[in-house]
Amino acid sequence: MRFPLALTVKIARHIVKHKLKGTPRFAMVLQLEPLHTCNLTCTGCGRIREYSTSLKDMVPLEQCLAAAAECDAPMVSICGGEPLIYPKIEELVAGLRAQGRIIYICTNGVFMRKKMREYMAAHWSPALEPKLNRLVAEGLVSEKEAEQIRNADEAARKKVTIPPSKWHYWNVHVDGLEYTHDLIVEREGVFKECVAAIRMAKILGYQCATNTTVYRETDTQEIETMFQFLSALEVDGHTISPGYDYDAAKKDMVKRLGRDPKEFFLTREMTRKKFADIEKWASAFTIFGTPAYQEFLAGKRELTCTAWAIPTYNVRGWKAPCYLMTDGHYPTYAEMLGKVNWEKYGVVDGVARDPRCENCMVHCGYDPSGALSTKPRDTWLNFKFNFGPRPAPVAYSTELEKRAYNGFTIGKGHLAEAKAAVNRELGGAKSAFARGGNGLAEESHDHAGGGCSSGDTTQRDELLAKIRDGQKIEVKAE
Repeated sequence: MRFPLALTVKIARHIVKHKLKGTPRFAMVLQLEPLHTCNLTCTGCGRIREYSTSLKDMVPLEQCLAAAAECDAPMVSICGGEPLIYPKIEELVAGLRAQGRIIYICTNGVFMRKKMREYMAAHWSPALEPKLNRLVAEGLVSEKEAEQIRNADEAARKKVTIPPSKWHYWNVHVDGLEYTHDLIVEREGVFKECVAAIRMAKILGYQCATNTTVYRETDTQEIETMFQFLSALEVDGHTISPGYDYDAAKKDMVKRLGRDPKEFFLTREMTRKKFADIEKWASAFTIFGTPAYQEFLAGKRELTCTAWAIPTYNVRGWKAPCYLMTDGHYPTYAEMLGKVNWEKYGVVDGVARDPRCENCMVHCGYDPSGALSTKPRDTWLNFKFNFGPRPAPVAYSTELEKRAYNGFTIGKGHLAEAKAAVNRELGGAKSAFARGGNGLAEESHDHAGGGCSSGDTTQRDELLAKIRDGQKIEVKAE
């Protein structure tokens, strides 16, 4: 079948239970944000700007677990910020599993390999030797790291870790092939690290999914190639959603990047064009998302927003009305459900109830609508989709690999032009940006640090601007 039976049955039971009880609104997925701190500044994400005054704050572990118990969603998506920065992430995952939850850790992938090495060290036995040898042979673990795993001290062996489980997914952010993804996350080398983390996860027996946001400039053929590459890596499933111009993201786009949000985010009409082939993708790849939501994205039907089914809990409480829009925070889940006027939001018959909802077609608002539908056709489509055969993985090939690594790996990342220009300008002098040589040398690909070089579009644009204007770049001898 397309998805694991135990997970599918658990979610189905939850829906049937509340339908029989006549519960008007209930949680399907909890978006749990234990912190908003992040190691990246992705274009199109307004999270760390919206919560800029509370970036150092964290939700205590006990409070996170209490929120999950309070709304009783069968699935918890741990997001943020970057959740692997949360000091108690291992204890949080363990606590949620003790509650019987399905868990998605939504990560940018930079710290995944570190967490998996910690798992191997804590659970080391000779039985893991073949997998460790393979990881070393494929360059996913260094010889030094392998020795540290084999000879872990008592503290490392007692550490709570995140083990492989049928109830847990790594959910890795991937917004395209190498050049595009690194450009969007504003750091070169992140795509390469994501792929390395996914490969390591699959060798160790973890379930691994990806989440992708489509923007105005996204090439849909590239998205299809991305799915082919991820399928060849044996990724277990994919979430894909349109980029929506919510307030925090728009403000960041203007203030930090000086760009017009209209040039980046999608309108409803654009979304329908971008997702015209979503049903074809869903037949070829393991796409998460109900058939009704796929039809909605393709413009074949309308759905009513059910944002209350995917509530968000963070450092300020229960965020309302949805994951992307913020009109307030509530101390309890019940108070949020009762006090928010849900009829004020969404789009009905093509008319936005709230102007901010006009272009929204994101999964956290509309995907639950398909799952909760009681229409006989939708029920049948959901059954057929979930219990139908899983799409066969795409065969891995060197040609597919070449198409995937089309940026930083081959020296054509989004900072390549600036680096080349600076190298020409410096003419052999050591730059203040350089490390161990002339020009803009790359940062060390240390696994513990995520293996990513530094830089963002601001750095690139400033460097190019200086060169175009003929300004002198200050250099310092090291």
